[in-house]
Amino acid sequence: MNAPFKLRPYQQEAVDATLRHFRQSDESAVIVLPTGAGKSLVIAELARLAKRKILVLTHVKELVEQNHAKYQSYGLTGGIFSAGLKRKESRHQVTFASVQSVAANLDRFRGEYSLIIIDECHRVSGDDTSQYQRIIELLRQQNDALKVLGLTATPYRLAMGWIYRYHYRGFVRGGEDKPFQHCIYELPLRYMINRGYLTRPELVNAAVAQYDFSALPQDRFGEYAEKDVNQLLRKHRRVTRAIIEQVVELAGERKGVMIFAATVDHAREITGYLPAHQTALVTGATDLSERASLIQRFKQRQLKYLVNVSVLTTGFDAPHVDLIAILRPTQSVSLYQQIVGRGLRLDDGKQDCLVIDYAGNNVNLHHPEVGEPKPNPDSEPVQVFCPACGFANIFWGKTDCDGHVVEHYGRRCQGLLEPAEADGPAAPNGRPQQCDYRFRFKACPYCGGENDIVARNCQQCRKAIIDPDDQLRDALKLKDAMVIRCAGITLSAYNGNADSKSESKLRITYHGEDGEELSESFDLSKPSQRYIFNKLFGRRVANSQAPREFSTTGEVLESQALLPAPDFVIARHQKRYWQVQERIFDYQGSYRKANEV
Repeated sequence: MNAPFKLRPYQQEAVDATLRHFRQSDESAVIVLPTGAGKSLVIAELARLAKRKILVLTHVKELVEQNHAKYQSYGLTGGIFSAGLKRKESRHQVTFASVQSVAANLDRFRGEYSLIIIDECHRVSGDDTSQYQRIIELLRQQNDALKVLGLTATPYRLAMGWIYRYHYRGFVRGGEDKPFQHCIYELPLRYMINRGYLTRPELVNAAVAQYDFSALPQDRFGEYAEKDVNQLLRKHRRVTRAIIEQVVELAGERKGVMIFAATVDHAREITGYLPAHQTALVTGATDLSERASLIQRFKQRQLKYLVNVSVLTTGFDAPHVDLIAILRPTQSVSLYQQIVGRGLRLDDGKQDCLVIDYAGNNVNLHHPEVGEPKPNPDSEPVQVFCPACGFANIFWGKTDCDGHVVEHYGRRCQGLLEPAEADGPAAPNGRPQQCDYRFRFKACPYCGGENDIVARNCQQCRKAIIDPDDQLRDALKLKDAMVIRCAGITLSAYNGNADSKSESKLRITYHGEDGEELSESFDLSKPSQRYIFNKLFGRRVANSQAPREFSTTGEVLESQALLPAPDFVIARHQKRYWQVQERIFDYQGSYRKANEV
């Protein structure tokens, strides 16, 4: 019997965080550990401590086998349920299984399980019909206190962003539609590198021409069609040859080189430029026995170059890899980090891993910019403090030459409030709640409550909120209505009373993109009009970063550069003038806004 592995301090911390969380809650949880941090050891220790039946799921047989082996190292016996490994054992206290095999044999898992552990849990979607969700639902039917724990190096998915909602350091990642509720432990990649647990990546800009995939159409996940990529690459064979010549040159003193190609045709072309006796090509269509043989030869260093397409990003362990060449585009931060992670494991004599991106992916390896889709190419992460709770949010935005935030696209504060800080019913069961301050909001016409900009019903009074698209559509049908796409506003003061010398009234002129103008006035000396103005404009000063309660026209004019313009203004024709009736801020819909293409 082999002696059990000794956990590193951070691995023990991850185990302790799991025990602590599930003693207090049945809500699903995620542990984030970088590639190479030893997730299988954390899984083995949790499985060893378990008193009741648990199921350990993952998506490839290599990880099933790896996780099972670590558990066996404790001198314990666990089952394997995986068609790929030709074993279907489900009677043990701990079963290590592939998700595909379990989903195809649900009748074999009708016992009561206390815990599901999902390795590479970023593959879990929110779709109730997915294989993972069907398994979870079945086991919940048998045990409504079922615990669900995920482990991953990359806790995000394309088109979803973060896969969990709450982070243990006190912030919120998104709405309720996440596969997991809590991130209970996270270890940064930089921590692992700085403490010598992982090899240092040497990120190098390509010294030769790069591919430019930016002109290709993208699908809703930000990816490109294979035929479009192949068509572009066929026009740039000289670029591919030049890239591979550089890779070969840089590989002179390197031990193992992995090349990630864009398509199968691209991979074959790349392979043709490499020394045949030192090169292997692996794709999804490669015969499994041949694939295993090629990978084994690469691991034994009989081959130096391993070219692959959309495989070998997880469940592949070759510590001697010290050069990664990325020749494929991807919008997936998760995939990019998994690719680079192939070269970060420690090995004797290995000083660093050279990483060269020839596809212009521009992913920040240590601080991935994920969560919300990037609104436009020149957006960057900006820090925005919440005026209500003081939390330092990170949103997409824009800065001026001095680094000051001039615009941001945040909608709601991501800070978490402890029960004592939250108001009344916002903190049920003593749980921390997300701060409800909204930088962008849709005001309820009935109760004045602030809601998310795409809300259909008010979260306070529950009444239906008129959809802005419906407002615009109805107004455009009316002959006596004017709708302008507002490109900006100007402010001026005037005296509405001939007997008074003070200029108490404020005129706002809305400028349409085609030169149209609409105006309205507010008498700030009257409490009712002052209230309406502050609700519309004062609340939104500086992108809602510095809300103000204006008392006089002079105060407004001093801050006019910080006042926002609405996206649309709707007016109705009266006898001799147009009366503004609606101002639509923070518009999200099908109509084009001013000065958009």
